[in-house]
Amino acid sequence: MLGLCILLLLGVLNWDDCLSEKSAWDTLTWFAVLVGMAGNLSSLGLVKWMSDGVATSLASFSLSWPAAFGVLQTTYFLSHYLFASQTGHVGALFSAFLAMQVAAGVPAALAALTLAYNTNLFGALTHYSSGQAAVYFGCKSYLFVASVLHVIVPIFVVLASFQMTCISS
Repeated sequence: MLGLCILLLLGVLNWDDCLSEKSAWDTLTWFAVLVGMAGNLSSLGLVKWMSDGVATSLASFSLSWPAAFGVLQTTYFLSHYLFASQTGHVGALFSAFLAMQVAAGVPAALAALTLAYNTNLFGALTHYSSGQAAVYFGCKSYLFVASVLHVIVPIFVVLASFQMTCISS
């Protein structure tokens, strides 16, 4: 918004230019609603309640933290099919999945960095998920294979390095 204000003050744009961009205002409004809803769900305690429930459920299956980590990361990644944008998905689920993983015993740094990594991969998952998705979607056969490789390979590398760190300490 600051950039828009500067452009208006300098006369680069006028208000009629802004009013003619209805789709941009529509997008901005929906993103604001999604991010606001995610913030309110978190402040109402839904994120903590959901993370505690999932952590208890995972504990009932006697999953170790690496197994819980794999299940939750995969679920976070594949749940992007339910969202039309990266912003909406991150705003609604990032903190919930981070809390679930930490409650399941996953090291916080590992959980946060891997969630951030997965968030960047959403562009290759669906053709509507982000700006770069159109480039990926042009190579249709590449999409599924790239998504699987970009998720599985780093997870095994990171888990192996954490296991080696734990063994050596």
